[in-house]
Formats: sequence, C-alpha cells, structure tokens
Amino acid sequence: MKKGIVLIVILSMLASAITWIIGAYNTLVRQEENVERCIGDVNTAYQKRADLIPNIVESVKAYAEYEQGTLAAVVEARSHASQTTLNADNLSAEQLKAFQEAQDEVSGALSRLLVTVERYPDLKASHNFMDLNYKLEGCENEIANARRNFNSAANSFNTTVRKFPSNVIAKFFNFEKKPYFEAKAGAEDAPSIGGMLAQ
Repeated sequence: MKKGIVLIVILSMLASAITWIIGAYNTLVRQEENVERCIGDVNTAYQKRADLIPNIVESVKAYAEYEQGTLAAVVEARSHASQTTLNADNLSAEQLKAFQEAQDEVSGALSRLLVTVERYPDLKASHNFMDLNYKLEGCENEIANARRNFNSAANSFNTTVRKFPSNVIAKFFNFEKKPYFEAKAGAEDAPSIGGMLAQ
C-alpha cells in the first residue's frame, strides 16, 4: 500500500514538473513569436516610408532644380537602407545597430530635404507635396509605434529568458535575449532652429 502511495506521489511530481516545463517552453515560444511579428511590423513601417521617398523626391525635383545634391543624398540613403533589413532568424545587436544606422541616414537626409523645401514657397503650397508630407508624418508615427512595440515585446521576452526558473528552460532550448532599438545619439537634446537651418 505504501509503495503505491509513493509511486502516485512520484508520478504526480513528475507530471507537475513536465507540465511546468511545457508551460515555460510555450511561454518562451509565444513571446519569441511576438518579437518576430514586431520585427515584421518594423520592416513594414520602414518600407512604407521608403516607398514614399521616390514620390517626395520627384515632387521636390519639379520645383527645386538647384537641390540635386540634397535629392541625391536622399535617394542614396534610401538605396542603402533598402539593402539592410531585420531578420528574425538571426537578430543580433550588430544587425539591429546596422539597420538603425541605415534608417537614421534616411531620416537625416529627409530632414535636410525638408529644411531645403522651406526655400520654395510654391512647393510648400503644392497640394501634392502637402499630401506627401502628411503621409511621411504618418509613416514616421508608424515607425515610432512599431519600434516601441518591438522594444516592449523584446523586454517581455528578455525578462522571461533571464528570470528564474524559466531561465533554465531558456538556456536548455537556446532562447537568447533580443536587442532593443535605441534612441539616436543626441536625441535627448531638443534641436535648435539655428542648427536645423544650418543643415
């Protein structure tokens, strides 16, 4: 009789341990899938902006024929950024940094272009340009939201990977921490109007 009770207790403990391991593993998988979905959202948001850039360049080109250098910089930055995408299968801090630097290059080139537009009142008043500028603002908001959602998903996943006892399961099944998007250097400082005009 005692052997039967001991066996039942051992089997119950074993079943509880297996249930916990399966639950911890499934939580890690679910959170990693969420990170991967967020990577897709980030790529989509940046691609939307990249698809808008040729229309903006053409719109500016029609009015600002003397700004070829600025337009070329935007096109070149877009081309470089289009070659750099995030890949969920091998996401690393280095890959994320390279992606972010390429996208920051596009943002900088677009900022310089928009400062240049200030010299062309007819262009600023153009319905087509105003519409494109409005769409660009929408893209920038989508990018910010996608990056924020990615960082939130990565934080949730990283917390599970690091906390005990789920860290044992994470280590056993090779779940590794995900990197975060970081603010651009100097982003904590408000831009000065003089600095923007000097660009």
